[in-house]
Amino acid sequence: MIVLYENEIGIAKRKRIQNLLAAFPYLLRHRIRPDLVMRRLDDENYQRDPEHTILLYRDAAAIDNDVEAATVAQIEEETGKSRRKTRPLYWVDKRTLPWRLLPPGALEKCARAQNRPLWVADRMAQELRQVPDGPNFTARERLTLISSVSKLSASIGACERIHQTVVPLNYARHSLRSLTIWLLSLPFALVKELGLLTGPVLFVISWLLF
Repeated sequence: MIVLYENEIGIAKRKRIQNLLAAFPYLLRHRIRPDLVMRRLDDENYQRDPEHTILLYRDAAAIDNDVEAATVAQIEEETGKSRRKTRPLYWVDKRTLPWRLLPPGALEKCARAQNRPLWVADRMAQELRQVPDGPNFTARERLTLISSVSKLSASIGACERIHQTVVPLNYARHSLRSLTIWLLSLPFALVKELGLLTGPVLFVISWLLF
């Protein structure tokens, strides 16, 4: 939609918004699974290039049933002293996605943010609010674009809730038992068609499922 109003928004601003939008899914994935691209600063297995890397803290979604955090909070409440651990530093290559998509001057701010996908969504909303009114771009178009950004912000919480939902133990056990029974009965259905190949095929299927 921003391409339709490129003349009113401006080419430079349109490119910034598109780059932020392209970086959003990467940052959301890194928040849900932060160990995909980040390397610890004290990890000697990976060589860091100070010129092309940036230091940042791990952007991980908070877990409601974090036993360690609950224990630390209880000790602090009982003793009145802080027991917080120093957070480890990580580094990423600025030349990789999504960091190279961020506009100039936004890389450092995004790295310091506690919730990076939310920061990107807020930055997109700021860019849209700064577009001046015109004959073809009014408050109606601006609110429509900002509402789309708000949906992206809401998706962050939805993804975190899905990620933090624990699979019930009984459900996992019943699924495993059902799958085991299905695999045990599978050779009887395949032996007529595959013959001696039933064994290797069953081995591959079992390996893929387990």
